[in-house]
Amino acid sequence: MTRRGHGEGSVYKRKDGRWAASITLEGGKRKTVYGKTRKEVQEKLHEIIHEQRQGTLPTGPQQTLKQFLEPWLEIHKNAVRLTTYVRYRSTIYKHLLPAFGHVQLQKLTPLKVQDFYAQKLREGLAPKTVILMQGVLHKALDDAVRWNLIARNVTDAVSLPRIMKSEIKPLTKEQAQKLLEAAQGHRLEALLTVALVTGMRRGELLALRWQDINFDDKSLQVHRTVSLVRGHGYVVTEPKTAKGKRKIALPQIAIEVLKVHRVHQLESRIKAGEKWCELDLVFCNIYGRFQHPDRMVERFQKLLEEVGLHHMRFHDLRHSAATILLTMGIHPKVVQELLGHSTISITMDIYSHVLPSMQREAMDKWNDVL
Repeated sequence: MTRRGHGEGSVYKRKDGRWAASITLEGGKRKTVYGKTRKEVQEKLHEIIHEQRQGTLPTGPQQTLKQFLEPWLEIHKNAVRLTTYVRYRSTIYKHLLPAFGHVQLQKLTPLKVQDFYAQKLREGLAPKTVILMQGVLHKALDDAVRWNLIARNVTDAVSLPRIMKSEIKPLTKEQAQKLLEAAQGHRLEALLTVALVTGMRRGELLALRWQDINFDDKSLQVHRTVSLVRGHGYVVTEPKTAKGKRKIALPQIAIEVLKVHRVHQLESRIKAGEKWCELDLVFCNIYGRFQHPDRMVERFQKLLEEVGLHHMRFHDLRHSAATILLTMGIHPKVVQELLGHSTISITMDIYSHVLPSMQREAMDKWNDVL
């Protein structure tokens, strides 16, 4: 070992020719860095001292991404919705661990993550899926930084693919009328009617209970939503935001359709006999249980074909409700509250395509005023 330079601390040359520098951390733990030259290890030592003074020096044990992500996932199991946990778990075990499970947590670099995302895109994964991976990894590494396991979150330096907004294909007023006329007597008649006049989400509709409907003041309360989660069955939760819990006024047409629907449901209950499961659901299956969302959508798609309307997602009924209301001159704030958006800016951003026609109508009204 050669003599240390003045003021360098524990900087020394090893027998194998490499240079090394050591520093004692809090708790008496020693940290050693290596380099090819004295200058290189001096710079590393100065960086360690600076990080130690700033409180950003990683002090946790060396571990791989697998050793970190698996317990991290379980820690967050009770802190997030079950649907979120299942999504996190799928992302970690299907994508992140196969790629980075063996990599040391402190040796993960922005370039490695960037190359991984590029590879996933080349494999044909959607940009939205890659962004989901980024969301999970970023959240996990943020916690690693807070727990002093790493000095920085490398995903902050990663560029993400651009998501192209899917084209909204809402129904016009005439198409909405055509759909409801064709749905008369169909088992989806009440569901489609309520969906069109309220803009409720699919999960909110399928979780709606009769106790949530007030026939006297013609309104309903949105209290919950239901999701079909693989391995867990039907999971009922509260809406994501405070605005999601809301009271919605119903038009008379919806009230009448719901009353008829309730009579038909009572008939189904008698027919099912002991097989009936009383959950108080408004839009249940023939045995009173939750409707399978995919089966319901299949029936909806079949009805669209029979009517001769364009293919659309069930969620586009929600867009149809908002678009029709806006084109009728209903204030965007009312539409925001109806849909349960947390802010009016979300409503305006999603339905900006309606604004040009509203602008023309507003400008034409100047002719009457002036």
